[in-house]
Amino acid sequence: MGSLEQAVYAILIAFVIGVILCPILIPVLHKMKFGQNVRDDGPQTHLQKQGTPTMGGIAFLIAFVVASFFFLKGNTDGIAVVLMTLCYGIIGFLDDYIKVVKKRSLGLRAWQKLALQLIVTAVFCWYVVMYSGIGTAIYIPFTNGMELDLGIIFVPFLFVAVLGTVNGVNLTDGLDGLAGGVTLIVAAFFMIVSWAAGSLISPVCGAIVGALLAFLLFNSYPAKVFMGDTGSLALGGFVAATAFVLKMPIFIVIVGFVYLWESITVMLQVGWFKITKRKYGEGRRLFKMAPFHHHLEQCGWRETKVVTLFYVVTALLCLLGFLGSKAMF
Repeated sequence: MGSLEQAVYAILIAFVIGVILCPILIPVLHKMKFGQNVRDDGPQTHLQKQGTPTMGGIAFLIAFVVASFFFLKGNTDGIAVVLMTLCYGIIGFLDDYIKVVKKRSLGLRAWQKLALQLIVTAVFCWYVVMYSGIGTAIYIPFTNGMELDLGIIFVPFLFVAVLGTVNGVNLTDGLDGLAGGVTLIVAAFFMIVSWAAGSLISPVCGAIVGALLAFLLFNSYPAKVFMGDTGSLALGGFVAATAFVLKMPIFIVIVGFVYLWESITVMLQVGWFKITKRKYGEGRRLFKMAPFHHHLEQCGWRETKVVTLFYVVTALLCLLGFLGSKAMF
């Protein structure tokens, strides 16, 4: 059975599991009072989301892992992607659990979250450099398959790229269906590219596609459940791990530009606020609110329109990514 056929089976298996799990999980989260706390300083339209169950990422994470399991025999790269996704999901779960159950609004302390992310990323880095044979070379887009060997610089590059991607996806998870839909499109891109490259991870990519298709039935506007950090960190781990296994981390900047832009707007907002506070005595803002999806809402855009814009932009950028990668395989 070819990898494309396996990917289709993985999509279908994950979708069925997700469609079954979500209606079971949502009432459980309601009963356990795992509701989302909405910030008072956020868009006023979000106040109606107060109490919507969070940690729904558990459902698509289970669907993803179970569906992937059928295609992991002798597939070390696939196992690495699944474990990276799962471990980041566990970090997110701990963060969500502390926020919702322990009622500590900030969840894991910053140093705790960073330490856990560094540990998981270090193990993945060891796999890529020392065990897998993937090596330290990466593909350069639009260069007819040219590779650049980063040598010793590869290690810090990997850490920056992984942590940046994971936290970029986390920031993107702010509107109904936003992070899930954007990552679904990115995962579909990697599924097709991995199939074209003859990589064994195409069914794993298919599993996340199927799991997210099911989850979006319940997470699209108006959302019945949110993924929480359980889901967003897991998705970030998946995107980063898949890109490095395929030697395509630079492509994250293209196909995952939404993640990058969301992160940039937050950094610009914070940086400009601090600079102007020192200079003028009061902080000023570049955007009405950050990340950027909230800025658009504050400009009067409907939530569904913002989400659709981000889907369209991601789809177009994935097409651009195909053009940049077509000579590699």
